[in-house]
Amino acid sequence: MKTQNYILVLLIAFSCAMCNSSKKDREETVTTEKIAKTDNDKHPVLTPEDSLKMVNHSIEVKGDVEFPLNLTVDSLKKMKVVTLDDFKVVCQSGEVKKDNKICKGVLLKDILEKAKIKQNGHKDRNFYIVARASDDYKATFSWAELFNNPTGENAYILFEENGKPVKNGEMIAICKNDIKTGPRHVYWLKSIEVYKVK
Repeated sequence: MKTQNYILVLLIAFSCAMCNSSKKDREETVTTEKIAKTDNDKHPVLTPEDSLKMVNHSIEVKGDVEFPLNLTVDSLKKMKVVTLDDFKVVCQSGEVKKDNKICKGVLLKDILEKAKIKQNGHKDRNFYIVARASDDYKATFSWAELFNNPTGENAYILFEENGKPVKNGEMIAICKNDIKTGPRHVYWLKSIEVYKVK
């Protein structure tokens, strides 16, 4: 009798373990599928009306800065405007998504110098800068990249492409010296945010 009870308990325990195991496998499969569906680098295709809702007519410069700014295309035009020739937007796969013959914009570091990052002395350099779009797409730069590296002379906020206002927002952030320029090509730009590394 004891042996039969023992075998019965073992069978129940084994079947419960199998049940939980298959449930866990199903949950992991569902989680993996959700990640696969959302963790891709493609932007959703929007209608022209939805795209217009993403356009910002100004960008905020905020965070750890002494002089927060609200910049428009007109205010950028009053700063030191730079002209870029032959700028290509190259996505992660190597495909050229956009080929601009001529662009106009302002260096990102010039904007940050105007806003003045809150530094406690010249050795206080542990900051990162986020260029954020209306759809919450983000690109980041470090203080050292912008102020102690050739990237500082190649990171721009553009307002004109091929003699026309920028499409997909009035201003876009780009970094010309990236190997793949697409990941830091932020259109529908809404803010430039400065944060201290904690």
